[in-house]
Amino acid sequence: MIRSSKSWRAVAVAAAAGLVLAACGTTEDAGDEGGSGGGGEAACDLKLAFFGPETGPAAGLGKPIIQGAELAVSQYNEDAECEVELVNFDSQGSPDEAPALATEVAGDESIIGVVGPAFSGESAAAGPIFAEAGVPTVSPSATNPALSENGWDTFHRALGNDATQGPAAAAYIKDTLQAESTFVIDDASEYGAGLAGIVEEDLGGDAVAGTDTIQVGDTDFSATVTKAVDSGADAVFFGGYYAEATILIGQLRDGGFDGTFVVADGVKDPAYLDAGDAAEGTIITCPCIPDTDPAVADFAAAYEEEFGEAAGTYAAEAYDAATIFLDGIGEGIGDREAMLEFVNGYDEAGITKQLSFDESGEPSEVKVYAYKVEGGEIVSDGEIG
Repeated sequence: MIRSSKSWRAVAVAAAAGLVLAACGTTEDAGDEGGSGGGGEAACDLKLAFFGPETGPAAGLGKPIIQGAELAVSQYNEDAECEVELVNFDSQGSPDEAPALATEVAGDESIIGVVGPAFSGESAAAGPIFAEAGVPTVSPSATNPALSENGWDTFHRALGNDATQGPAAAAYIKDTLQAESTFVIDDASEYGAGLAGIVEEDLGGDAVAGTDTIQVGDTDFSATVTKAVDSGADAVFFGGYYAEATILIGQLRDGGFDGTFVVADGVKDPAYLDAGDAAEGTIITCPCIPDTDPAVADFAAAYEEEFGEAAGTYAAEAYDAATIFLDGIGEGIGDREAMLEFVNGYDEAGITKQLSFDESGEPSEVKVYAYKVEGGEIVSDGEIG
């Protein structure tokens, strides 16, 4: 079974040296013995938080992130004399819910790090609160490029942003699909609109047959379907989430669109397959490593053993995010200030990539993959950027 400690990664990916967890007292005791600044005994009485959708229309995307973090924590706790607790803060993926929840996290000093926020909109809403309180965060899934441009020293993400995913998607549309024209649709969210704008810009000029915006929560997209079909486009790109994409593709097919539907990571959820035959052939881009990749084989097997299902989107990235914090706790870090310094200087081999961050919190290594709906399943179509 895999472990989230450096000792496991030394065997699995030839990374850091083994970590021996010693006996420990309270968080304050760890600080007295050098633990709060690292290099001492493992710190105690600490929590990590998951921040993202556990319920609501985007819960499908939150579930594998929660479970990836849970696996990392449970593996850490197997060898720990002082267990770490993972607490879930259910934002339902909503920017409106995020500030109050972020304030709650900030007020609990035992929470030493946040796996999340999961979505870009809630990240933008919660980010200033986390920055003010000095709460280090590592998002496994928020991709809007602007998030790292706010001057929040607490912000980090374990995946490439849409400034890398968008151009990769546009290149795939042009070079692999060889689409002559693409109709671009977004859902008006911070994530969807931002990504669609990047794809539109990279496609450029006559390659864009037209654009339109729908709203999250809507179910009648007939006006948008008419515009897309009338444009004569042979591809449609949608920036948004799976709930709307599942309905949109069905209405596009019913409206006569027979080209290729291209979406991004917000749609990479099994619930999208509820669209049935209409979803066949859909291309999904994602800066998330496939669970069939040899680099994540041990993780994928342990995940399936633990939860009885295949690892979903961003499960491995969430495992990596949690592991960064757990490594710090294991080295004796017992306060947020020391943890932030630890995360900023982190440079270890993870499950998905070499984990380190630049000064703005962006990962040092970025990869983008394409997936395809084929035979009623979402299957890997290889690395594209």
